[in-house]
Amino acid sequence: MLVPRGRGRRHEAHTGILRDVHSVYDAAGGDDGLLRLAKAWHGRVLADAVVSHAFSGGFHPDHTRRLAAYWTEALGGPPTYSTLYGDETSVVRLHSGNGQHEEMDRRAIACFDLALEDAGLATDDTLRQALHDYFAWATSTAMAGYPDSPDDVPAGLRIPRWSWDGLQAEELGLEVFAHRIQVGDAQDVAIENALRVTRQR
Repeated sequence: MLVPRGRGRRHEAHTGILRDVHSVYDAAGGDDGLLRLAKAWHGRVLADAVVSHAFSGGFHPDHTRRLAAYWTEALGGPPTYSTLYGDETSVVRLHSGNGQHEEMDRRAIACFDLALEDAGLATDDTLRQALHDYFAWATSTAMAGYPDSPDDVPAGLRIPRWSWDGLQAEELGLEVFAHRIQVGDAQDVAIENALRVTRQR
């Protein structure tokens, strides 16, 4: 399993991939690459004894395509998810109200690292680390901030954008973000910490 990159450290190009593409989305192969990754991850988690419980109640028949669309938008691609399916609020609410599940999150991240290999996206260290860092942050922070109830999730959230340098502050919908920080939400404190690290890079 990959380990989180040291805080404040900029991603470095090891194979030249960053010289040729603009976004993590592009480097991952665009729509096709992220759809392969979504299918690989979904297969891995359904086979995992712990993470599979998250899908025990069933899932949307087009789940992997929707997941790929969400990752596409988050990683610098077109806003397909927001256009067709919903905003960040709708996604976070789907993942909220289930209590704390840190072990499940760890295993979901481990499944993602294996899925990177399955999808052929683990050959470049820089790309693999960027994708790992994004998924680990999204799983343990963005989707884990409201364990008590989906009703706690604020309305109007935008899908956060992630680049080679990490979380992009300008994509968060700063008016909503500022309000959420004022009310002391635990998830937003974690997001603010991530933004602070990003600004230092």
